[in-house]
Amino acid sequence: MKVLYAIQGTGNGHLSRARDVIPALQKKGLELDILVSGIQADIQIPHSVKYQLQGLSFIFGKQGNVNLWRTYLKSNAARLQREIKSVPIEDYDLVINDFEPVSAWACKLKNKPSISFSHQAAVLSPNSPKPDKNDLMGKFILKNYAPTTQQYGLHFRAYGDRIYTPIIRQDIRTAEAKEGNHYTVYLPSYSDGRILKTLSEISNIKWEVFSKHNKVEFFGKNISIRPITNEAFVNSMVTAKGILCGAGFETPAEALYLGKKLMVIPMKGQYEQQCNSAALKELGIPVIKSLKNKHVDKLREWVDSEAKIEVDYPDITEQIIDQLLEEAVLG
Repeated sequence: MKVLYAIQGTGNGHLSRARDVIPALQKKGLELDILVSGIQADIQIPHSVKYQLQGLSFIFGKQGNVNLWRTYLKSNAARLQREIKSVPIEDYDLVINDFEPVSAWACKLKNKPSISFSHQAAVLSPNSPKPDKNDLMGKFILKNYAPTTQQYGLHFRAYGDRIYTPIIRQDIRTAEAKEGNHYTVYLPSYSDGRILKTLSEISNIKWEVFSKHNKVEFFGKNISIRPITNEAFVNSMVTAKGILCGAGFETPAEALYLGKKLMVIPMKGQYEQQCNSAALKELGIPVIKSLKNKHVDKLREWVDSEAKIEVDYPDITEQIIDQLLEEAVLG
């Protein structure tokens, strides 16, 4: 069976998950090709990528949001159409899609079935938590960004049929978690200046900040700012006392798996992260709306708290792949 595995390259979560999904697929003796589209990732996967495309990336801003203007400037419609037409989707028996738009639309335009194996598939499920404020545009974008014909989802809980607990990469599963005296920070939609200004208000804490905006290490009195590498980020999380991050999926899931104290700040105007915040609130995770100074007291309360949430995230990647492939063949 010839399989195309298409991965979203905006952010690091999809590629982090692919580090476990790809070996699971390779074990099945498939003829596997990999497609990655997007320009916002900081990490790479240790596998050969056959199709590396620009795709349709959301560009992170520096005020806790998506930079819509830069996203628009980067989203060249003619180039995107060329990329969609360039993928020989008809050559594959099966297309597995992790929220990747080029292959998804190539399949849709040629009426070829495709399988979503992603967190977004679970977020769209009517069984998963949603924010109090309805976001029709955000929901529309999430549903139509990478349309597929069948869905397998990953979420903080198994909210229903074909929704599974998170895939925790082996870098995290095999690490020996320890509690150090620092807090790991990953807030890619905020500028380093904004992060420094707020976190410096809590000067008795050592903050290790991983930045999308700075390629040079900076060490202040109680704050270090470091460029993102997989090894450094994993080591910081594994030895952290707590983790402060956006309301994405992989980093909060890994923090929960490691038994770390967790606080999240959802990205403004990003429906998926608002949904994630609703799910994390149900688990008992504190959520603040922004990194503004008015939320510093809540940050202090969290730092002073010892509350942690226990989760059970077993290693079921191969089981999910087995079910996906079996149903794809039978279907």
